[in-house]
Amino acid sequence: MPNNPILKSNRLNNLTYAIRGPVFEKAQQLEALGQKIINLNIGNPAPFGFDVPDEIVYDMIMNIRNAQGYSHHLGIFSARKAVMHYTQQIGIQGVTIDDIFIGNGVSELIVMTMQALLNDDDEILVPSPDYPLWTTAVALSGGKPVHYICDEESDWNPDLDDIRRKITRKTKGIVVINPNNPTGAVYEDDILKGIVKIAEEHNLIVFADEIYDKILYDGRKHTPIATLSNDVFFMTFGGLSKNYRAAGFRGGWIIMSGAKHRAKSLVEGITLLASLRLCANVPTQYAIQTALGGYQSINDLVAPEGRLCKQRDLVYYKMTDIPGITCVKPKGALYLFPKIDLKKFSFKDDEQFTFDLLCEQKVLVVSGTGFNYHKPDHFRIVFLPTTEELEIATNRIRAFLDGVRIKNEELVLA
Repeated sequence: MPNNPILKSNRLNNLTYAIRGPVFEKAQQLEALGQKIINLNIGNPAPFGFDVPDEIVYDMIMNIRNAQGYSHHLGIFSARKAVMHYTQQIGIQGVTIDDIFIGNGVSELIVMTMQALLNDDDEILVPSPDYPLWTTAVALSGGKPVHYICDEESDWNPDLDDIRRKITRKTKGIVVINPNNPTGAVYEDDILKGIVKIAEEHNLIVFADEIYDKILYDGRKHTPIATLSNDVFFMTFGGLSKNYRAAGFRGGWIIMSGAKHRAKSLVEGITLLASLRLCANVPTQYAIQTALGGYQSINDLVAPEGRLCKQRDLVYYKMTDIPGITCVKPKGALYLFPKIDLKKFSFKDDEQFTFDLLCEQKVLVVSGTGFNYHKPDHFRIVFLPTTEELEIATNRIRAFLDGVRIKNEELVLA
């Protein structure tokens, strides 16, 4: 009998997800051997004591019998209505209930949108660094992700000139992740207006990933990019995972606004895909109205005395105190994106750094190249653990880097 190997699709070749990649797999192996790993690799609030607000859980429990069957393929009425009311609060104009799609988290909706839009070799402009699902979803759908530069010297704001240089006749849209994962940047209004102007000039869709829109520090304000024009078609992505610490509930939405008349065919495609998956999980949909309409407890966490703000400050000051490490202070989200001065160390690249750090100090972070950053000298830290655990983790990172630097200096002098 033939014994030919069963191969994966060619579309999966060269696609990665470093947050759960080889270094993560090594961490799993070490944990299986009984070693305790400090996990700073994924923005998952629940394991670190960030609970979903009780009223959200209560409403899900009270409606569980109503959630036994399939819902409308676009989502239940109350959830979509709540998202529509939210658009009115934040200033996105002209959104009706039929412009709201509910999904199993933003991740599902990103993949569905790219599948509905892209033909082979169509191009989407994606930030570098990015949340890597965007790059993977574009490629998986047959498209070509084209990365534009976010400038570290300019607080990680997008480089508008680089965006313009990378537009071709095949470019369909531009992804804007704001507040940004992995850098923690919150973009300036002038930058957002510049992106909108480019989209207007080239008839591009703007895909606005705004899942962290309430996680802001130091009085920073977030401007939804869809509020800046009615002449561009915007798809704004939001959900429960971060602002409401409900990552496992998988509740997300798309808001369609602006030049909707240009996107009728695309909306038909997304509607078809939404129908094929039958519906988003129904119990979580009953949480959306409560979440958006209730007390916004995230404001307490990001306030100057709030837990998230304190943890951000601790990690930022501890990391920037290490010789050879620099970092732009995050203005939003849950991450730092420090830079390693490779000249001071013997690492070949950021992947070697993350692997060696894990093996020696049992601290798991993610390499910057895992976020499609073009230079191999950054890494991402999640600051969700308690201050006590973050103190231990940052001390270990410092001890590791100090040891490597001292060995390098001794080799130079020998």
